[in-house]
Amino acid sequence: MKNALKELRKERGWSQQDLAERLGVSRQSIIAIEREKYDPSLDLAFKIGRVFGASIETIFTPEP
Repeated sequence: MKNALKELRKERGWSQQDLAERLGVSRQSIIAIEREKYDPSLDLAFKIGRVFGASIETIFTPEP
């Protein structure tokens, strides 16, 4: 699954650690999601959407 997490995070000037703390996950989880090595759970995807004020579909897109 493709995602815009890194771009959204950088637009806000947040480090990976900042985002991890806001979401209650490890920095390693953020790294894995940004590198598209890990797809977040639905619960975490919704949390990410809330943190950025965006819909899940705006942040995550399935690969063709």
